[in-house]
Amino acid sequence: MSVLFRKQMVSLALVAPLLLFLIVFFAFPLFTMMKSAVSDPVATQALPASTNALSDWDRSSSPTSEMSAAFVEDLRQINDDQLFGDLVRRLNSAKAGFRTLITKTRTAVKATAGPIDLTAVDKRWADNSYWQVIAIATSSTITDRNLLAAVDLERNSSGAIDTIPAGASANRTILIRTFTMALAVTAACILIGFPFAMIAASVEGWRRQLLLGAVLLPLWTSLLVRTAAWFILLQDTGLINSTLMFLGLTTEPVSLIFNRVGVVIAMTHVLLPFMVLPIFSVLVGIPKTLMPAAASLGAHPVRAFLAVLLPLALRGVISGSLLVFMSALGYYITPALIGGAKDQMISSVIAYYATGAANWGMAGALGLVLLVATLLLYVVYLRLSAERELKP
Repeated sequence: MSVLFRKQMVSLALVAPLLLFLIVFFAFPLFTMMKSAVSDPVATQALPASTNALSDWDRSSSPTSEMSAAFVEDLRQINDDQLFGDLVRRLNSAKAGFRTLITKTRTAVKATAGPIDLTAVDKRWADNSYWQVIAIATSSTITDRNLLAAVDLERNSSGAIDTIPAGASANRTILIRTFTMALAVTAACILIGFPFAMIAASVEGWRRQLLLGAVLLPLWTSLLVRTAAWFILLQDTGLINSTLMFLGLTTEPVSLIFNRVGVVIAMTHVLLPFMVLPIFSVLVGIPKTLMPAAASLGAHPVRAFLAVLLPLALRGVISGSLLVFMSALGYYITPALIGGAKDQMISSVIAYYATGAANWGMAGALGLVLLVATLLLYVVYLRLSAERELKP
């Protein structure tokens, strides 16, 4: 038993660095992101007295004097400007106008030590909708507000889920754009990568090495450098437009930059190796005698390809598509440099919420949406793979 235990301890010691790495650099950040997406403790931390006073309010009757007094006392006790700023951002994100209202109210509260009539400070305090926002914000530290806002939904005053008014948010539109562009890049990689992998698998020796080296070369270069290179190539005075005009194919520069076409071209070039390599690894394992055998039986080359080669290579196509699509979902640098304002993907919105607006809850919620989409794709891939293995 001691020998077996010793071997188990040795095995555990060998994998311990890997487990520690996964926990520190993968599991912990993932848990933090998921927690920030559903955590909303700002209002309860900044407004403890109001939390208690609003807990029994029915959210339909007029605000009571106890509620007003508790809110005034909470504002008077807030001395941390960062906490106050977080509170303002939280309330203003739920209802426009809170930024000016609460800032004005805090100034009036700080200027006096006695009771204050909030409606005298600003008539908006007579509006129940502002108190409803505070009541919802202080009702719980766990919320689905960010997750709903990530897909342009919200809860109304009665707690039901409604669509955010048109023009208030564009997260759903940007998410649809992100998935559409990822699908376009995946399709382009299949159209280019499959024939390239077929050619690479059909040759041997230095020719194969040359073809594989050409497709692997982008992986040895920085993503920023590759994107900047495409920025130079695609501009109106770049090499591509200059060549087209020199050959007489166009009379004026073709718009290839600051639009979706340029983004798809650049992203396809960057992600093409992730499509070619899985397909190539499957094709090299297929016997080369199958296609000649199909031709000897009278099959047309196109029919032989569709009936023999493509089904056998489909596993590589699915694997490559999964890699390309999941990678394309999170792209940020390429759309930011090559695309226009209407070509930005959801990663740009996540970066804005994380660094520009300091709204980690929304950044985490949008990241969680991408994570769920990726996991669903991976589950579908596993199901497809399992079904293919079960087939006789």
